[in-house]
Amino acid sequence: MNLIQITPGAGGMYCGNCFRDNALVAALRQRGHDVLMVPLYLPMTLDEENQSSGTPTFFGGINVYLQQQSALFRRAPQWLHSLLDSPALLKLAAGRAAKTRAADVGDLTLSMLRGEEGNQARELDELIAWLKTQPRPDVVLLSNALLVGFTRKLKAELGCKVVCNLQGEDAYLDSMPSPLREQVWALLAGRCRDCDLFIAPSRYFGDTMARRLNLPAEKVKVVFNGISLEGYGSHQGSVFSHQSEGACAPTASELNTSVPTLGYFARMCREKGLDLLVETFIELKRRGMVPNLKLKVGGGCGPGDEPFVAQLKEHLRSAGCLRDVEFHPNLTREQKVSFLQSLTVFSVPALYGEGFGLYLLEALASGVPVVQPRHAAFPELVEATGGGVIAEANASALAEAIESLLLNPARLQALGEAGRRAVSERFTVDRMASEVAALCEALVRTRVT
Repeated sequence: MNLIQITPGAGGMYCGNCFRDNALVAALRQRGHDVLMVPLYLPMTLDEENQSSGTPTFFGGINVYLQQQSALFRRAPQWLHSLLDSPALLKLAAGRAAKTRAADVGDLTLSMLRGEEGNQARELDELIAWLKTQPRPDVVLLSNALLVGFTRKLKAELGCKVVCNLQGEDAYLDSMPSPLREQVWALLAGRCRDCDLFIAPSRYFGDTMARRLNLPAEKVKVVFNGISLEGYGSHQGSVFSHQSEGACAPTASELNTSVPTLGYFARMCREKGLDLLVETFIELKRRGMVPNLKLKVGGGCGPGDEPFVAQLKEHLRSAGCLRDVEFHPNLTREQKVSFLQSLTVFSVPALYGEGFGLYLLEALASGVPVVQPRHAAFPELVEATGGGVIAEANASALAEAIESLLLNPARLQALGEAGRRAVSERFTVDRMASEVAALCEALVRTRVT
């Protein structure tokens, strides 16, 4: 098949959707499909080889913003339009993207959803004109539902099917102020009728979005996300003793086999529950049942996250725990794998409606069991992998569950082994690519619009 994957870049921030789409494209190519990956808005920051290399960035973030602000700029000369899409300027703008909030871009979101009728219609025309110079696609894959404004014109101009991934849109949209929030949801539901199929990363999220967008059940399929296992090896997770090994925790490049270590790896923000995990760690230290317990925090940390992280550090200092905590922002893939393999137990207690959580697969692939809140897709994924436990979404309950595991090394190791085995058997990127390809092939065979 000829496939096109359209994915927004997040500038200097690490983005789980970008990771997932980039890995999917690589795996589809390995399976013999011709896949073109098209980036939007800003460059992508990835920890694997960039599958969009050599492809222009469309809907350049600067032009998109200015077209929203000025009717005059929508008719700007081509030389100015092209200048503002230059890689150097987009890279400069990427640093600002980390400070963008959904509440500030509601009108822009509405405009983008209007597609050929929106303020960025010129950008859509340029994208489609360029796609017409490429082999005609059988299917265009949209990274998320906020891109469905493209669908009507893509199908009309390219004669292709359009498949839309559902990846965390609800939390973003729900953070908008009223009445913009209701307007965006209504327009999104209307534009989703143009899509041929939706792929959700979990049954929880598929059901949630089907209900909120009034999608027919037969048009929503579930394909669990998958990851590349390259570099994870056969490590079984950290096995520790309760003997003191000194005051300092090891660095992310050292494989820790003695000090019990609680870990977090996701964007360092409130939405992912980092503040809740800090409270959980403080509660664990207060209990004192696990001597020398350390906390290691890794993941993306952009300019917009730094004040929040500074507040957490001050809170940890006030609680007398900061000396037992390490922060490791913006690691490479190799550093991330080493970081995860140094952990004993893992938790990212996000309290919004997390549709999946690639970080869980990454921890489990390292043989590290997870403790997650009884919320969103987490119970579904823990059950599917057998690699962790579920607790109520508060610091006391999470601390109790984590402590129980840390005091039972045999169960800790059994859960880690079960999770690692499940990921290697059922949550690989190749399995994900196989299922996505099968859905696309079945869709093309129907020849039904």
